[in-house]
Amino acid sequence: MVEIEIDGKKVEVQEGSMVMDAANKLGTYIPHFCYHKKLSIAANCRMCLVEVEKAPKPLPACATPVTPGMIVRSSSDKAVKAQKGVMEFLLINHPLDCPICDQGGECQLQDLAVGYGETTSRYQEEKRVVFHKEVGPLISMEEMSRCIHCTRCVRFGQEIAGVMELGMLNRGEHSEITSFVGKTVDSELSGNMIDLCPVGALTSKPFRYSARTWELSRRKSVSAHDSLGSNLIVQVKNNKVMRVVPLENEAINECWISDKDRFSYEGLNSADRLTKPMLKQGGQWQETDWQTALEYVAHGLRNVRHEHGADAIAAVAAQNSTLEEFSLLQRVVRGLGSDNVDFRLRQSDFSLNGKIKPWLGMSIADFAQLKNVFVIGSFLRKDHPLLAARLRQAVKLGAKLSVLNASDDDLLIKLANKAIVAPSAWTQFLAEVAVAIADKKEIAKPTGFETVQASAKAIGVAASLLAGCAGVFLGNTAAQHPDAAKIHAIAQWIAQNTEAGFGYLTEAANTVGAYLANALPENNAQAVFAQAKKAYIVLHAEPELDCAQSLQAKAALEQADMVVVMSAFQQAQDYADVLLPVSPFTETSGTFVNCEGRAQSFHGVVKPLGDTRPAWKVLRVLGNLLGLENFDFETAEAVRDAVLGQGDLTARLNNFADLQPMLANVNGAALERVADVAIYSSDAIVRRAESLQNTADAAVPQAWISAIQAAKLGVQHGDQLKLTQAGSVTLSVAIDATLPENVVRVAAGHAATQNLGAMFGAIDVERA
Repeated sequence: MVEIEIDGKKVEVQEGSMVMDAANKLGTYIPHFCYHKKLSIAANCRMCLVEVEKAPKPLPACATPVTPGMIVRSSSDKAVKAQKGVMEFLLINHPLDCPICDQGGECQLQDLAVGYGETTSRYQEEKRVVFHKEVGPLISMEEMSRCIHCTRCVRFGQEIAGVMELGMLNRGEHSEITSFVGKTVDSELSGNMIDLCPVGALTSKPFRYSARTWELSRRKSVSAHDSLGSNLIVQVKNNKVMRVVPLENEAINECWISDKDRFSYEGLNSADRLTKPMLKQGGQWQETDWQTALEYVAHGLRNVRHEHGADAIAAVAAQNSTLEEFSLLQRVVRGLGSDNVDFRLRQSDFSLNGKIKPWLGMSIADFAQLKNVFVIGSFLRKDHPLLAARLRQAVKLGAKLSVLNASDDDLLIKLANKAIVAPSAWTQFLAEVAVAIADKKEIAKPTGFETVQASAKAIGVAASLLAGCAGVFLGNTAAQHPDAAKIHAIAQWIAQNTEAGFGYLTEAANTVGAYLANALPENNAQAVFAQAKKAYIVLHAEPELDCAQSLQAKAALEQADMVVVMSAFQQAQDYADVLLPVSPFTETSGTFVNCEGRAQSFHGVVKPLGDTRPAWKVLRVLGNLLGLENFDFETAEAVRDAVLGQGDLTARLNNFADLQPMLANVNGAALERVADVAIYSSDAIVRRAESLQNTADAAVPQAWISAIQAAKLGVQHGDQLKLTQAGSVTLSVAIDATLPENVVRVAAGHAATQNLGAMFGAIDVERA
């Protein structure tokens, strides 16, 4: 440690730290623009000049390393004169448009100009003009004349997002920040550049000119989309969500959020919102009041139970329902005498039922510290943008990442080992890794693996895991795989025999919470739509888009006597009998449990729209109307406490099952499908966020095939291809030379592919 003195106060910091770090530790503010604690040092704005004793001229605090006994003055006459000089330079070309600037009121330059700027400028020359840029539907670069070249956006792209989408062009006064010729900014983390911009050069395109910053109320919330549980500040005006920005939480999302979390609020304000309860009478939809609608539902459920037995009733919920909603939904179903309740809509193998309650297996902070990581079956960047960013930082510091997947997506992370094989061959590759570990440690191979020969790639993965401080993680695709239990068993053996951490990168905001709330069947080891029921309650889900077998789900719903859809949106009108408008996460209080088993409660940030009601209240009233016990909750907190109780939640979670590793039967299908769920197709809110739906990531799915397969079929990029599973769709062809020869990649969760069939398994293709 090194001791220095700043403005008369002594402070100890690590050797190699900068003066700025020491000032931050003391709580002394030094003005700055280009410095950011999460980015590399650029030292190009010079605003943080300070006086250092014995130095002939002021030095930048962000780039001056501390030395023992150093004496720094951050607000002496010399330092302030230097800072004012820099401010004068910065304002020479800056347009004086604060009253109309979108960043006005939350602009670092504006704030510091008050303290360090003059009332008039000595410069009378014309100001420079920089032409605006078009970089896509999320970021506005309309006012690039305001840019002060702090390069925070450039460094963020390179260092955090992993892709340099913006850069500096030209020199001197002709310098400008721009994207590569004609390219848009497509990173799934791009919105963070807006927060980083200390002036109004980069602004939010969807929010632009819709409100002034001082008109907004700021309220805390939690992300409803991915499993990280990012902390948010939701900004509200006139009872409408206007903007979402990150709330810093070093243990979870640091100071970043993904674009999905940032811009999905548009879906909350979409024209699709359902605001009144509706009943279908004689094939026609009619608006009604809550009392009538709920009595109709209670009567219908009683009838079905009376005529067909309790087992004819089932309920499904989306994985971003709150803990309270899951708990009360399963209480309603079980109170009626049925066991048919589930949230694992994209799962196709249920043989782990009752054996595990999956979670990350460690804290997010510990995950970021691992030195050797093996990720199985995950479209990592799009499924878990911020966990991928954590891994990107870890790899830069020397960690090694190995991947097993069916497609070779660019994770923007340097990989130590990768195996890109068809989904049906995953257990075979994992068996090779297990055998390599057994050989290396000279222990017995798992039974049945005696004839397996380890490939060079498998030996590489095994060596990495045996090097220590390791983790083995199953992604969404592994959990949705038809052989999920077999993949789990071998991965668990690998983790246990390398003393590695073992866990799941869980799918959605409250996957872990759904397990804790027991919103899954205790006995039934098959999909809830596999056998058609007579009555269904659907909470927040869109089964035709959210299910592994979308056609099977739709067929089951269409033949049911009664379908009750509880949703914030108008949907399912062709098969539903009752539509109940329930609140999205911004209009209700509730709890999400993230992948690390951390319960985070939140309150509604706006009043429910129209006659919308929080789903937990609707389910509580329904329980009362049905005369069920234990439905006398007054608050969401009371429901939460009944589920979570006291103590450490992670003690109730478990990734380890009592299973013997075994190989899957490979059915030699000529072609097999692998399905990713596109980042902006993951749930009902995101699908209705207009700006996100205009991005490159939300384009209509294509049929991705290997170059070898394209040659066999005689098709080229852009041709039409007819794909057939349980149903048929026609999509345009895209060729990916890195895909395994027998794999066809077609995204799920999109209207264009919902009539195809299962997310995995045999698929036929022919020229359209």
